[in-house]
Amino acid sequence: MFESISDKLDSIFKKLKGKGLLKPEDVEVALKEIRMALLEADVNFKVVRDFIDRLRIKAVGKEVLESLTPGQQVVKLVNDELCELLGSSSSRITLSPNPPTVIMMVGLQGSGKTTTAAKLARFFKKEGRRPLMVAGDLQRPAAIDQLIALGKQIEVPVYSSRDTKDPLRVGQEAVKRARTDAHDILIIDTAGRLHIDDSLMEELRMLRDGVSPREVLFVADAMTGQDAVNIAKQFNDRIGIDGVILTKMDGDARGGAALSIRAITQKPIKFIGVGEKIDMLEPFFPDRIASRILGMGDMLGLIEQAQRSFDQKEAESLQQRILGDSFTFDDLREQLKKVRSMGPIENLLGMIPGMNRAKNLQVDEREFVRTEAIINSMTRKERTNHNLLNGSRRKRIAQGSGTTVADVNRVIKQYVELRKMLKMFKGKKGLKIPKVFPF
Repeated sequence: MFESISDKLDSIFKKLKGKGLLKPEDVEVALKEIRMALLEADVNFKVVRDFIDRLRIKAVGKEVLESLTPGQQVVKLVNDELCELLGSSSSRITLSPNPPTVIMMVGLQGSGKTTTAAKLARFFKKEGRRPLMVAGDLQRPAAIDQLIALGKQIEVPVYSSRDTKDPLRVGQEAVKRARTDAHDILIIDTAGRLHIDDSLMEELRMLRDGVSPREVLFVADAMTGQDAVNIAKQFNDRIGIDGVILTKMDGDARGGAALSIRAITQKPIKFIGVGEKIDMLEPFFPDRIASRILGMGDMLGLIEQAQRSFDQKEAESLQQRILGDSFTFDDLREQLKKVRSMGPIENLLGMIPGMNRAKNLQVDEREFVRTEAIINSMTRKERTNHNLLNGSRRKRIAQGSGTTVADVNRVIKQYVELRKMLKMFKGKKGLKIPKVFPF
């Protein structure tokens, strides 16, 4: 995510930081390179022009050029401007004082509305809400079945009707059902088209007027770049939107849509989809995204993801086993599963400050699969007592897991080294094992 622009900006800032004194012409050269980096990232040209103009006014100021660290001052200014461009502060969905809060999802076909509706429902359910999803896409074949299947997966009910082709009727009946069954969140999936047309807009306008949604959220595919921005503007002009959800951000190395859409529509980005799994929807925090673009990481985001994946009681139990020198292969396997549940490893590394610059660091997630297979091929006694693992047992484990003896030896060696490291925590008085991260 944002890899392309992050690399270019990092190169520009390295040049600035290497200078003990900045001259106005140095700033102009840097601004020109920043402009090109933003344009190549598919950021709207008007947004780029305004961004550079604001940056120029601040960057050539006396307090910057004559400071002890002028290069770092420019980086700070770019960070501040990126935060402002992305929305300055996080914008949450506004809940209705009189439930249910009706949320209407709009966008073109293929943008991920149906899946995002389910992701959003799961998000609210995790917050203790009682969401109800509505299958309002009566145009696309199997759209109703898809939403019902997703609803079963996350254990959220879906209101649907196959007796009508009128989405307004479905929406109004769903609102009544939500009130009857005490659902406080109502998420309506709507039909899309391959392009904007009058019939689509009229259908959405009628539905909007009929159900009076608290929020109309435009769902856009981030990988379409400027197309997503232009379409969002048309939706906002013709039916009005309250916020944006960008999907497929994990596959967008440029970031043009994210950096342009708020400036063009004047509507906040509220969530971003960072993966295909149903739990990979994150609230949008402009300051954290700006920090990641500039290679400063997002430790708060990483900690929050870890807290969602690691149960506090399980962490305390693990701590006791570590302190009691009884950390087993079963524990290792469970921790690996939890790390994988946090999302793609590349995404996690990108949230650690400086890790985006580790270009030679290659992460093969298949290693996790191989390690789990090796542990699963051990007997219960072997998983609790690694000293039993002699040559013949290691050969049997390799055959059972479809790996090599060398692979088995490597996993055992890593496990033994990990146990040694954990003993260091045990030996230090007053030092607690971290309860958030896996080891």
